Amino acid sequence: MRLTRRIVIQLAIVAVIALTAGAVMGVGYMGLPAMLFGIGRYTVKAELPEAGGLYRTGNVTYRGTEVGRVESVQLTDSGVEATLSLNSKYKIPSDLDAQVHSQSAVGEQYLTLLPRNDTSRPLRDGDVIPRSRTSIPPDINSLLDAANRGLQAIPQDNLKTMLDEADTAIGGLGPEISRIVQGSTALALGARDHLDALTNVIDQSGPLMDSQSQSADSVRGWAAHLATISGELQAQNSAVAGVLDRAAPAIGEARQLMERLQPTLPVLLANLVSLGHVALTYQSSLEQLLVLLPQGIALMQGITVANNNTAHPAVYLDFNLNINLAHSCTTGFLPAQQIRPPTFEDAPNRVQADLYCRVPQDSRNDVRGGRNYPCITRPGKRAPTVKLCESDERYVPLNDGDAWKGDPNATLSGQGVPQAPPGPSAPPSSPPAAAAWYDPATGSYVGPDGRVYTQSDLAQGTRQRTWQDMLTGPMKN
Repeated sequence: MRLTRRIVIQLAIVAVIALTAGAVMGVGYMGLPAMLFGIGRYTVKAELPEAGGLYRTGNVTYRGTEVGRVESVQLTDSGVEATLSLNSKYKIPSDLDAQVHSQSAVGEQYLTLLPRNDTSRPLRDGDVIPRSRTSIPPDINSLLDAANRGLQAIPQDNLKTMLDEADTAIGGLGPEISRIVQGSTALALGARDHLDALTNVIDQSGPLMDSQSQSADSVRGWAAHLATISGELQAQNSAVAGVLDRAAPAIGEARQLMERLQPTLPVLLANLVSLGHVALTYQSSLEQLLVLLPQGIALMQGITVANNNTAHPAVYLDFNLNINLAHSCTTGFLPAQQIRPPTFEDAPNRVQADLYCRVPQDSRNDVRGGRNYPCITRPGKRAPTVKLCESDERYVPLNDGDAWKGDPNATLSGQGVPQAPPGPSAPPSSPPAAAAWYDPATGSYVGPDGRVYTQSDLAQGTRQRTWQDMLTGPMKN
């Protein structure tokens, strides 16, 4: 029989299609390359104490996904060895457990791989899962025998009573039970979709459980206190009900108050945040203040004891005036030539330097000044600035003497002297009036330039000494 050209072409096309379909079926569906040559797969062995019903061609799963099959199950001297053929596209951590499970009550065992972490290296061809990392399900015969013995141990009358009570409890609740089952199914599906996160939660639950076990006494104490609170709430039921009835109007009033305070409330809250940071930094100082506060109040109450039962009960105080003792500290401030008279009413630029009494820390002048501020973060250290507190440097005074006359800023330590900032200054409407302390006994006084001048005739013709003059007394050099 002679075939025409057209029939030959058609037969060739059919043959090509058949061969292509066979190749696709063999490669994609039957997995012939992997089956015959092991392409795209690798082999891992699992040591088991028993077969546990596991059979050849059984499934191997990883986090609920099929990743391979069981190639063989063979006996060994110490148990059973299962050879697993796994798909290479799945990266399975080598630090894992292998467990044999059953998909149904009639069998169909499969092997599931449960990773302990995600940081270990992936499984490789030839790896062995040791027996200490594998487990099998309990024997079904032993389980049925235990269940049978448990049912036989239950008295028949009690069992009938339990069934009757169960029927009374759930009889007619079909729709509700159906919703519970559907909700449980949806929950299980959602847990499967988020299996990695759920596995991490379970893996990390150990420390939480340990903390609960270690704090068992505290939990029992908390439960006892909660029972006491519940009892008090039950005893004061009417008062609690009144609070709940009045809570809504009170909340409404509070909301209206917040709305009225809305323009200034954010500023107030921002300031409270800053205040909170300061209070946190000075927590130890605040605690010390609270410790000393009761004693201070007791001392304030004690000054009233002396005149308590007299005709004129009042506070008993003894005022001993020590005017100008010790004298004012001027060291570390602007030189006398740059001190502005009090008659000036303009607003000059702020001095950039830190102005404080820069005499030695053990000086009797201004003992509570900036140089003796305690460093909160450095106990035992005192410094005038936060920067100096946080550094390892020590405070260095401007000079070593009690230089309160002459030039108080005569430096001996090489430090710079504070200077007034440059800039125009509004002139006063009239010449400024300078004031200075005058000693009538010696006729000396300190001028605005910081120098000592003497003029003895300034005290002539003064009025008679008063009791105020007797208190202050003459100034001494």
